[in-house]
Amino acid sequence: MTRVVAASLLGCFAAASACATKGQVRLLEGELRSLRVETARRDSIRAAALAAIITLEQRIIDSLGAGREALRTLDVRLQSDLTDVQRQLVQVQELTGQSQQRLTQLKAQIDTRAEQAEAAGLSLPGGRPDSAGGGGRPSPAAPSADQMYQSARNQQTRGALGTARMGYQELLKTYPTHPLVPDALFYIGESFGSEAPDSAIAYYTQVVGRYKTSPRASTALFRMGRIEEVRRNTSAARTYFERLVREYPTSDDADLARERLKTLRP
Repeated sequence: MTRVVAASLLGCFAAASACATKGQVRLLEGELRSLRVETARRDSIRAAALAAIITLEQRIIDSLGAGREALRTLDVRLQSDLTDVQRQLVQVQELTGQSQQRLTQLKAQIDTRAEQAEAAGLSLPGGRPDSAGGGGRPSPAAPSADQMYQSARNQQTRGALGTARMGYQELLKTYPTHPLVPDALFYIGESFGSEAPDSAIAYYTQVVGRYKTSPRASTALFRMGRIEEVRRNTSAARTYFERLVREYPTSDDADLARERLKTLRP
């Protein structure tokens, strides 16, 4: 607006310069200088205000960036702390399971020695002598297969996978022909899961190969198919799923396998 006024004044000055007196010319020149000074002052104020706004905007952007970075750092730290806590919890669970298993083994050893002492007509310190050559009912030398299996399942449910595997392995060694053997083999495979898929498949294969009539066999085949599917080994996955459908067509796992086969490319 000021520039328009100045331009108008210049036009008037140019038009009137021929007939204006010197005093009038000087007056117009003074007004022009004042307008130019005022215009420069206002431009300077606008420039300073704009610079202040830009500076404030940059500070806000920097503050937001620092806040985001602090949140990312905090999230990483929280995730790390959570992982450490979970790892420590698993270690405590495994140590607890190992202690329980050790106590069971010690009890079995004490019971065995008590049985041997009773058979020899002796008594243990703190016990009573067997005057009749077999006074009490002998305790079992080791936990039953059901007890071993349930203890291992409990450890697996708690996340103590290493302890659970030891329990299943002890069952396999102590009761190699027990009906729970295929279940133990299957759950050893489950304990490896995606962390050690080759080991999981090795145990699932034993279930399928040695215990074809076990209810775990069809599920083991499905698990192997899923492992290969996750590893993008489509051909192997299809082989397991097709075998499951062929050998166990009425099982629930067969229905799941049919659904998976629909999604796999030939």
